[in-house]
Amino acid sequence: MRITKLAHAEPRPRRVAVGEFDGVHLGHREVIEGNDTVLTFDPHPLSVVRPEAAPKLLTSLGTKAELIAALGVDELVLVPFDDGFAHQSPEEFIDDVLIRQLGATHVSVGENFAFGHRAAGDPELLSADRRFETRVVPLVEIDGEIISSSHIRGLVLAGDVHGARRFLGAPFQLRGEVVHGDERGRMLGFPTANLIPDEALVCPGHGVYAARANGYCAAVNVGVRPTFGTGRAVLVEAHLIDQDLDLYGQELRVEFLERLRGERRFASKEELIEHMHRDVERTREICGH
Repeated sequence: MRITKLAHAEPRPRRVAVGEFDGVHLGHREVIEGNDTVLTFDPHPLSVVRPEAAPKLLTSLGTKAELIAALGVDELVLVPFDDGFAHQSPEEFIDDVLIRQLGATHVSVGENFAFGHRAAGDPELLSADRRFETRVVPLVEIDGEIISSSHIRGLVLAGDVHGARRFLGAPFQLRGEVVHGDERGRMLGFPTANLIPDEALVCPGHGVYAARANGYCAAVNVGVRPTFGTGRAVLVEAHLIDQDLDLYGQELRVEFLERLRGERRFASKEELIEHMHRDVERTREICGH
């Protein structure tokens, strides 16, 4: 998949799916299906027009691009969203972006898509334009719940990664460079690969999770290690079961499968180790090992 900034996009007949697509959840996939081009915005529009309301995101730009590429899209076109673009009228967006710069013949959006200055443009305005065919995708529901990025963010923050997975269509994931910790896990018999969560992204609520890390079954702790009172910031610590790998400096991809328990303070190191053994065995079961 090619990744192109809008200014460098050559006009050609395109089938374009337009949206923010944070998380690339099952609803987004309905919008994207059947299109050769995805048009998205970076940074998130709210970070420009209403910074105080800007959410932490489910996916970095790189992760979003990878997920979109996996859907068979040929090209991802990025709009550098700034104050000037935010003041563009809906009509200017249609004329300048969709027609002149992209050459869109088909445009696909979700039914709640809004665009242009003060979000004045809507799918009805797109549908009224006869220069291209517009496909408006209804909001997708699962068991009566509407799929939305904001709802998924709430699930992840609450630690309900199983629920988030239902709406995402894949496990929620975090990525980052493996960093040195205090090596307390190794001293306890459970060495970990550690990453510091990106402040711009949603992180699962504190607790212990069954996960996969770089494809391996892993028991993962998200939190501040209260038993030892380290006073350190949030850390994601992944114990790759039955593996002894040197991953320092490499990228760690953690896919969260299920929350096992909350983070808690134990009365002794021995009690903590006992629970860690239980966490590992439960993780084996969930991973199918």
